[in-house]
Amino acid sequence: MKKKVLIALLALTVAVSAMGCGSKKSDSEDSTKAKTESSSEEEKTAEEVETDSDGHVVAVDTDDITKYVTLGDYKNLSVKVPKTEVTDDSISEYINEQLTYKPEEITEDRAVQENDTVNIDYTGYMDGKEFSGGSATDTDLLIGSGQFIDGFESGLIGAKKGDEVTLNLKFPDPYQNNPDFSGKDVQFKVKINKISQPAELTDEWVSNNSDVKTVDEYKAEVKATLETSADMEYNNNKKSNLFEALVNKTEISEYPDDLMEAAKEKVEKQFENYYAKPSGMTLDEYWKSQSITEDQASQYIEAQAQTNLKQNMIVQAVLDAEGITFTKDEYREQLDKFAKEYGFKDAEALEQAYTDAELVKDNVLWSKVCDILEKYGTITDVAEDETTDETATDSNTAESSDSTETTADGETQTAN
Repeated sequence: MKKKVLIALLALTVAVSAMGCGSKKSDSEDSTKAKTESSSEEEKTAEEVETDSDGHVVAVDTDDITKYVTLGDYKNLSVKVPKTEVTDDSISEYINEQLTYKPEEITEDRAVQENDTVNIDYTGYMDGKEFSGGSATDTDLLIGSGQFIDGFESGLIGAKKGDEVTLNLKFPDPYQNNPDFSGKDVQFKVKINKISQPAELTDEWVSNNSDVKTVDEYKAEVKATLETSADMEYNNNKKSNLFEALVNKTEISEYPDDLMEAAKEKVEKQFENYYAKPSGMTLDEYWKSQSITEDQASQYIEAQAQTNLKQNMIVQAVLDAEGITFTKDEYREQLDKFAKEYGFKDAEALEQAYTDAELVKDNVLWSKVCDILEKYGTITDVAEDETTDETATDSNTAESSDSTETTADGETQTAN
């Protein structure tokens, strides 16, 4: 679960959609591998991160950050942080999810029901004609997952293996995946190839699907995994809330043109490496595949670049205020510490997973600054269901951190 939290952390500076689970192999590792392999051969290694004229690794390279940043009182922040407790119910919920997502084919002659996984072929029609992206074969679908449009999954309940079902449905309005389909009538013809149901928790299933042999061992392993995940999520939320509280107290008077242009280039490159290339597309082709216009893409890149630059400028302001600098060797020590904190053996292992050294550097320095904020700040643990909207007790807050919701990761499969 540690790498899952690291992905969320890296997403502070680019919308990277991947998941991992500690040092164990998971389906998501294929996604991470694809992203890594797609990275440009020109990407910097950690030894090649940019430095300033004094040879220091910096968040932003400027002579006097105080010309642009009026730093808030970072030594007196007070935040609330939700703390998740691992319970028997949460352990059971996790195990049930695993049993559902690793189903067993049924042999008896029974109909599809909720939580079954069906293997289907389907063809979509609009105005009596097949349409692009509306058909697929040999597709597994968990009934009740909400993966497809309303009525698709529920319309298969009651069907049996070998049945052919006709579904007369309507696309939602609006339909983000393809705005041209919004509100339109659609017909799907679906064939049920196979029906599977959630597996039973047995020693045999445990042995086939985990590194342990018995149900009791598996439950203990799940508990340890969830506790590790909860701790990592707590620490990440703590850092995020502290930094957000500082952002709310900090003013940026100007974004220097040279830094802004560099930030936009980084965001564009990250979208190309993490989204377009793994899909075998150029960046322009990727935007078009997501129904994003050139103007929309440009606006998003600029907004995301400003968000990233704002973060880095505040990070640099704190480092300067504390008199902290990093030579390349000293940065390497911070990188190794950061890697181990997020479940990697060492810095080299992290670099193999994430070859964008500048992106990693931004997060290493951000994490270091958050440690500084924690040293000075006051942390109050709260129950997970308590509100944490107000992260600082000072009501006189400045403009909150810029945020832009990505629209670039929409599903491409039309039926969902």
